Amino acid sequence: MYKLIRNILFRLEAEQAHYLSMNLLKTACSIEPLRKLLEQLFTPSSNLLVRDLGGLKFRNPVGLGAGFDKNARYLRELKTLGFGFVEIGTVTPLPQEGNPKPRLFRLPADQALINRMGFNNDGVEAVKKRLEDWHTTKHATCPGMGQFIIGGNIGKNKHTPNEEAWKDYEICFNRLFDVVDYFVVNVSSPNTPGLRALQDKDALKEILVRLQENNKQRPSQKPILLKIAPDLTTGQLQDIADLAATIQLDGIVTSNTTISRDNLSAQSTILAQEIGMGGLSGKPLKDNADKVLGEIATLTEKRIPMIASGGIFTGNDALKKINLGAQLIQVWTGFIYEGPGIVKKICNTLLTQKA
Repeated sequence: MYKLIRNILFRLEAEQAHYLSMNLLKTACSIEPLRKLLEQLFTPSSNLLVRDLGGLKFRNPVGLGAGFDKNARYLRELKTLGFGFVEIGTVTPLPQEGNPKPRLFRLPADQALINRMGFNNDGVEAVKKRLEDWHTTKHATCPGMGQFIIGGNIGKNKHTPNEEAWKDYEICFNRLFDVVDYFVVNVSSPNTPGLRALQDKDALKEILVRLQENNKQRPSQKPILLKIAPDLTTGQLQDIADLAATIQLDGIVTSNTTISRDNLSAQSTILAQEIGMGGLSGKPLKDNADKVLGEIATLTEKRIPMIASGGIFTGNDALKKINLGAQLIQVWTGFIYEGPGIVKKICNTLLTQKA
């Protein structure tokens, strides 16, 4: 059934299809009997799937990565589809339109996407207001498991110079602190000029140390995680592992999209050349994402929790990430290609394998 729907959606421009499908789902979920039916169809129900990370209880280990629900508009709908957690954002202090359209492209031959969205979002104040409203609804809780877990992925505005980037991250941290369950510092998107330079040790240390100092001054702290690129060298990964240990980072999200065009078929290579710049996600990213996950897990001696993403389409893909050292996993491109049943399918595999 989903393949038929996907074929129809794939006739539309990718970003247009995204909002059309999510708004249709939103309409469906506004009808309570229909929402409950969808929840029964797609939500895994076993308590054996519950995971703990940073003092948070996740109803299952399958989350939706940042960039899908940038502005916290579809939390009820994504919870209905069974996700254990959702990461909103990337959120910046000021609203920004992002890069010119079109900026999201499909490579269907390789089940991949290229995006150059550019941190388009409504800004931290608008997102905060939506999250405040969300926490007042009955949908914000998972029976017997507390709050539906929401991560806040934060970044800097395009025109903020790198030497002042820490200010943007701190603004978002302060404004979202009471409405998200954990934070992810995004310095690894390839679509904001100069952003990946913030992965260098000194620049990264300034941001993370300031956030941790801010965090420790509060009566109740929130986990802070770092999202890294799959294109880092072993030396850069070692720097991140050392820094993570020094500042007691709560976790690492590995990994973001890649600027590499390796592992593409001939057909997709030609299409990617026509598309131009942007971050590649999906199946071609899987092997490199697994490699980086394994390296950083080894370098940290698995002492720092990991959320893994990159090329997850099946339960076996997720199982490999967990075996490499991840506690939780996130899908994004796999969700587009596999459809709303992906969470339950992955969870069923994990239950079968007792992962």
